[in-house]
Amino acid sequence: MSRVDVLGIHVSVTNLDRTVETFARWIDSSERQLVCVSDMNALLHARADARLTEVYNTSGLTVPDGMPLVWAGRRAGFEEMDRVAGPDLLERVLAEAAERGWTQYFYGGAEGVAEELRERFQERHPALKVVGVECPPYRALTEAEDAETVARMNEARPDIVWVGLGAPKQERWMADHRDRLNATILIGVGAAFDFHTGRLDRAPLWMQRNGLEWSYRLYKEPRRLWKRYVLGIPRFLLGILRHPPRAL
Repeated sequence: MSRVDVLGIHVSVTNLDRTVETFARWIDSSERQLVCVSDMNALLHARADARLTEVYNTSGLTVPDGMPLVWAGRRAGFEEMDRVAGPDLLERVLAEAAERGWTQYFYGGAEGVAEELRERFQERHPALKVVGVECPPYRALTEAEDAETVARMNEARPDIVWVGLGAPKQERWMADHRDRLNATILIGVGAAFDFHTGRLDRAPLWMQRNGLEWSYRLYKEPRRLWKRYVLGIPRFLLGILRHPPRAL
């Protein structure tokens, strides 16, 4: 799949349909992959950290979760590129999984969030197979605890592990565990767990489509997010002006 260089991060030229088709191909062929779901904030974190840059640039997919990345890709000539938001991808893949029999493992979120996520989606899709849920502590795990987590996941044998630890923690976790886990797909989806369990509200659809979801989230959580957007947006725009996106 083609990629576009956006400030040194190689973003996949994809959309929601193409991403789901890619997942199906990987699962059918047991091709183990890591997937990064990147918005502007995650991209800025990644480009400032050599190890994270490598994770994003060597992933099976680094999908554009944010209209600024989509616009950057289109500016580089990829008109077919479209947003693949974490909450939308989670919902779409789980609907597909219920039909195809793909198994899921939810890892992340605050206490009880993963369990609630399982309940909500199994109510919506009774055939959905969720083989494990886990909400790890906020602190770093000990080596023994981490080994136990790996053993639990491998024993459950999921096709997909959904990682909701937030960026960039989830990308580091996936990179550290990709070779130790047998699941076909590891994918970090940030706050998608909280959106689907009602802990966070999503912006109206018109705001999502026009790249204004950031302003809605800033309105909802100003104290936590003001630095991310007030400082991040100018940094991103200035970077794009200095280093225009280009096809790879």
